[in-house]
Amino acid sequence: MSYRFATEEQMNRLVDYKGAREFHLNKDRSKKDKRMSLNEAIAAYVEDGDILAETGFSYVRSPIQSYFEILRQKKKNMVGIGSPMSNCSYLMTFGAVYALHLSYIGVEMRGNDKNFARMIKTNRAELVSLWSHGSMALGFKAAQLGAPFIASKQVLGSDMLKQNPYIKVIDSPVGADNSPVALIPALFPDVCIIHVQKADRYGNAVIEGPAINDIALSAACRKVIITAEKIVPEMTLRENSTGTIPFWYVDAVVELPYGALPGCCPGHYYWSREWWEWLVRIATPTEENCQDFFDNWVFSTKDQFEFIEKLGGIRFINEARRQMEAAQLIIDDSLVDFNYQEVIPKWD
Repeated sequence: MSYRFATEEQMNRLVDYKGAREFHLNKDRSKKDKRMSLNEAIAAYVEDGDILAETGFSYVRSPIQSYFEILRQKKKNMVGIGSPMSNCSYLMTFGAVYALHLSYIGVEMRGNDKNFARMIKTNRAELVSLWSHGSMALGFKAAQLGAPFIASKQVLGSDMLKQNPYIKVIDSPVGADNSPVALIPALFPDVCIIHVQKADRYGNAVIEGPAINDIALSAACRKVIITAEKIVPEMTLRENSTGTIPFWYVDAVVELPYGALPGCCPGHYYWSREWWEWLVRIATPTEENCQDFFDNWVFSTKDQFEFIEKLGGIRFINEARRQMEAAQLIIDDSLVDFNYQEVIPKWD
């Protein structure tokens, strides 16, 4: 496999156990006020050429408004990684991401992401390694545990091994049958942005609901930005014993209400299904449509509040809040209308 885009240094840095360990040991772990604006956090901690790890779960508690800010600041030549990773497609369109360690990309019931296919087929971006969800998650977990690798049966039954230069197969040194095991290396992305429901000024953060890989990623990544629906006093977080990211991993804290829109944030708001239909079914089929779509939704807005005004303002927010409450059985779901007009382009 040739790596036309991802440099050898970028390829090696992902699994540089010694270098990552030294970086983390030298990291400032002092307890200090890390609050800043989203603009400041992206400018300071997301650099051209970084290995960027996607967080959340596709459109659930993902830092989508932060990804939009990455586009506004014209960050370039990053390598994407994540499990899952449904936001890399539009990052590739504008050159922010140009190579991928891929475990999954999809838009579920919305249809096929034609933009992603176009970026790969026209060599605008490159797949440099393929992973299963589980194997990539084990790589992040190994980094969190301080282990250089984890031995697993993951990917042994697939052709992914042919498209993955990192995973090695050996005969198991444990047990009687010496059957093959895959050695999945610890993975150390450069930076991740994790959207949470609550955080304090120091970076202690609480994820309400499934954390996916985000706890492990907060330990694995060299740089960590927390965006939060609310900044709360430190003492209010102490009773929460699960889904917590400790402050010493975190470099920046951004109070960013609605930071996951147009995705959803459990406990706060439902996602804008119409927006994603327009993106996937109308925008992605041609690059011109994609450019026009992001000119309207991203490059002509400066923050999440201007974005919300385009979605429908307070009426949209009220309905998104009620839909989330109904989905979580907080209110009677018969009181909420989940129907919407499906977007069907003429060429479908």
